[in-house]
Amino acid sequence: MSHAATVRGAALWSMGAQYIAFAIQFVVSVVISRFFLSPPEMGLYSIALSAAMMVSILQDFGISRFISGEKDLSDAQIRTCFSVSLIFALSIGFVILALAWPVARFYDDARLTPLLAIVAGSYLLVPFGIVPSALLQRDMDFRSIFLVNVGAAVVNAAVALGLAAGGHSAFSLAWAAVAQQGARAAIGLWRSGARPPFPPRLKGAGPILRFGSNASLLYISSAVGTRSPELVIGRVLTLTAVGLYGRAVSLAAQLQMLVSGAVDGVFYPAFARLRDEGAPLGAPYQRVVAAYSAATWPAMAFLGAAATPIVLMLYGPRWVGVAPLLLWVSLAQVFFTALPLHIELPILLGRIRRLVLLNVADTVASVGLLLLGALWGLQWAAVSRLGYGIAWFAIYVGLMQTLTGFRWRAMLVIYAQSLIATIATIAPLLAAYRWFVAPAAMHFGQLALCALLGCAGWGVAIFAVRHPVRHEVLAVAQGVLSRLPAGRVPRRG
Repeated sequence: MSHAATVRGAALWSMGAQYIAFAIQFVVSVVISRFFLSPPEMGLYSIALSAAMMVSILQDFGISRFISGEKDLSDAQIRTCFSVSLIFALSIGFVILALAWPVARFYDDARLTPLLAIVAGSYLLVPFGIVPSALLQRDMDFRSIFLVNVGAAVVNAAVALGLAAGGHSAFSLAWAAVAQQGARAAIGLWRSGARPPFPPRLKGAGPILRFGSNASLLYISSAVGTRSPELVIGRVLTLTAVGLYGRAVSLAAQLQMLVSGAVDGVFYPAFARLRDEGAPLGAPYQRVVAAYSAATWPAMAFLGAAATPIVLMLYGPRWVGVAPLLLWVSLAQVFFTALPLHIELPILLGRIRRLVLLNVADTVASVGLLLLGALWGLQWAAVSRLGYGIAWFAIYVGLMQTLTGFRWRAMLVIYAQSLIATIATIAPLLAAYRWFVAPAAMHFGQLALCALLGCAGWGVAIFAVRHPVRHEVLAVAQGVLSRLPAGRVPRRG
């Protein structure tokens, strides 16, 4: 089987797992938000989770990427990776427990203390899932990763819905996180054949620790930039504001992961193989950019344009404040997906130091713009995400061009083609707003029709402008058709 066919097959398994897990998580989030948890309750959990994740930034310590990218990985190194991960997990769990009460005091809400204690428990289980999943990814065994992700999502859903229905408020989400990590670990250990090290082995940990140490500043900076919005908004504004903002960000992130996030884990080992072969990276990276932008831009633009009817249909009137925030957050995703693998490729190609410097600038831009916007209100905090997206692109584009050698002209053409496909996708919806129905009055049938017409417009556009992604669309379609049973011609008697 060719390298391209292997990557395509792995991507299909990965996307299948992502779609099913997304569907489960999406249904759970809708049911919980609509029937059980209010915006302030969601905001409370968001603050607890964000505070814990700020502490747990070194949980992985680069172990997943070390295992996936190491040329000659030995059994001894695997045991050492496991041991290092366990040590970090225990340390992080105790730190989160120690900070539970101070965080509750800072936000003047005693419920944060037990919430953080439960969340700390979930991190103690993470090491038992990190190494097995990294081994499966290294082997490109995405069938097993499918089982890991879907199984964990099912367990999370069952626990969250059961406890939320029982009146456990934000604590239902915290316990669901513990159950999810336990399921991920159990299934991963089963499918990979890996076993926790006993006794722990730290011999030969030097290369692993050096790899993780080089990236530690990167993880710290990334965590601050990623998790600070909920913490800043929770301090400057209110729990309700955190809940509304968190729901907007979550919905946009879920769609982004549904459309393109599933293949991130496929491209990393694929580019590792190209690196080992000494193959040029420019053309492959341009194809990745084409795939990301052609799929993600139209989806995010449609989500932003349809924010009001989508929020009202899914979550009900008490969550209507999410809609104006979702518009700006969705548009910002266009810039964040314009340069895929901006973390993975620099690490893979040994440019961690420069990546760290750029990531610090990235974090300063994110937190600074967010704080400035939050001082003016929740709406401006969301608007700041679009400004941050533009700054983010400007920060990383030079590094990605240097590493991959992509051609500027080719990239600009790809962006223009994807923009045309995006406009074609949202045109039916905007036309419906202009001539037929207001956003708040649009019902499901009308929105579904606009989505179908948008998909048709997207299909016409990618072939009309000769977008590179059309080849992938045809390849997938041919693969599906080849698996259909061929009709038999009846024999004449």
